[in-house]
Amino acid sequence: MASGWLGLLRPWKPGPGCWGLPTRCCSSSRLGERPRPYWKSLRRKVLQPPSPPYSKVCQVGDPVLRSAAAAVEPWRVTGAEVQALIRKLVRVMRKEDCVGLSAPQLGVPLQVFVAEFTKRQWQDNAPGLREAKQMAPFPLRVFVNPTMRVVESRLVTFPEGCMSICGFSACVPRYQAVHILGLNEAGEVTSWQASGWAARIVQHEMDHLQGIMYIDKMESRTFVNRLWEEVND
Repeated sequence: MASGWLGLLRPWKPGPGCWGLPTRCCSSSRLGERPRPYWKSLRRKVLQPPSPPYSKVCQVGDPVLRSAAAAVEPWRVTGAEVQALIRKLVRVMRKEDCVGLSAPQLGVPLQVFVAEFTKRQWQDNAPGLREAKQMAPFPLRVFVNPTMRVVESRLVTFPEGCMSICGFSACVPRYQAVHILGLNEAGEVTSWQASGWAARIVQHEMDHLQGIMYIDKMESRTFVNRLWEEVND
């Protein structure tokens, strides 16, 4: 699988120690970090390191999250590697109960993301919040090599989180409406005009494909640990 990903990244030529490698490039032995527990070190020696796409979401600090993702050659979309990536993205997104996930978040620097907002997730929000954020359920969407155009440039600001910055959130201004065009999981051209909450999700995932995270666009004084009250108890 790892060699397949490197093939998908051609003509990119990643050097040693960068995000193009098939294993994680962040070392737990870096200065200021706690050493890896003995049993984890032993397991790493016995077993091969995990390779992308990972089953867990990469956290901020992983170089893959700060690199612009490469386009997928259209004929490869229906191939085994990309199809496996899409399935893993959907599986992890649903396991983590989030509304969108990009390939870089699973360690794969390719222009692919998935999004889904279920009726159950919609119902988990209070009616007043659903109205304020213009929330509406939408089915699974898969985009490969997406491009985005702003439809309504009015900025709307609401709190936003990210599975790659677990436990934190901040207010982020986003365009009210956008139009996205790309390929779906079958390699067919697909488009979507999203507004409100859906537009926010699209913009968040599109940022990930450019190595951008919400902390780059947030209103910094609103950045909070969502568990701060529990920590203080």
